[in-house]
Amino acid sequence: MLIRQFTEPDWPQVWEIVRSVVRAADTFPYDPAMTEQQARAIWLEPPPGETVVAVDGDEVLGTAKVGANRPGPGSHVATASFMVAPISRGRGVGTALLRFALSWAKQHGYAGMQFNAVAESNKTAVDLYQRHGFTIVGTVPGAFAHPAHGRVGLHIMYADLTG
Repeated sequence: MLIRQFTEPDWPQVWEIVRSVVRAADTFPYDPAMTEQQARAIWLEPPPGETVVAVDGDEVLGTAKVGANRPGPGSHVATASFMVAPISRGRGVGTALLRFALSWAKQHGYAGMQFNAVAESNKTAVDLYQRHGFTIVGTVPGAFAHPAHGRVGLHIMYADLTG
C-alpha cells in the first residue's frame, strides 16, 4: 500500500468511497444526500492542506484530508478526516492514513491535531485514535443521529504533537 497525494484521475474511486461512507450515515455527520459536487467541495482540501489516497496499484483503498482545524489564531492545530472503502476495512488502511496525517502535521509544524466530530458509536475509529495518542476532551451528547443506535454523542478528540 502506498499513500500519495490525490490526483484528478483518482476522483471516481474517491467519490465511490465518499458516497458509500456518507450514505451509510453511521460515522460521518455529512448529509447522506450529498451530491458529487458537494463531496468534491468538502473532501478536496485546498493548500496548504492536502488530500491523499491509499492505493494498491490502481485501486484506491482509502482517502484522507489534512489541514488546519481553524484559520487565524487556531491555525496551529491540525485536523484530518479519513474514509476507507468498505471492501478494504480491516487491512490497516485507516491506521496507515492516520499515521500519515500525524506525520504530515508534525512536518508542517502543527502543535496538535483535533478531531471535531467522532461518533462515539464508531468504536473502531475511537480505539484507533486513542492507540495513537488522542484523548477525548469532550462529548456533545446526542449530537449524531445514528441510523441504528439513535442519537449518540460526538467526541472531540485531541493529540498533542509537541512532545
